[in-house]
Amino acid sequence: MFSILLGFAISAAVAFFAYSRSRAFVSERLRYVDAINHPIAPFAAGAGAALLAMPVVGLLPLVGTGTALTLGLAVGLGVSAGRGDVPRLPRT
Repeated sequence: MFSILLGFAISAAVAFFAYSRSRAFVSERLRYVDAINHPIAPFAAGAGAALLAMPVVGLLPLVGTGTALTLGLAVGLGVSAGRGDVPRLPRT
């Protein structure tokens, strides 16, 4: 019972950290990159993060595939939210 709660707490903390850092990275660092405004960018970032996290969570005993999927979802949502913070420049 305790290991399930600990795994859930780890997953929630990872998701919160991934969301906040990806949102900050997109709004601060990728402000002038046009590719971030593409509609597929949040999906690509989330899928990439989930695929990179899969081997790592396979080695850890307390977390599983759900944590990697939650990480990917949090990164995708953070990119989408950070993309909304970026002012769009008019194209001429």
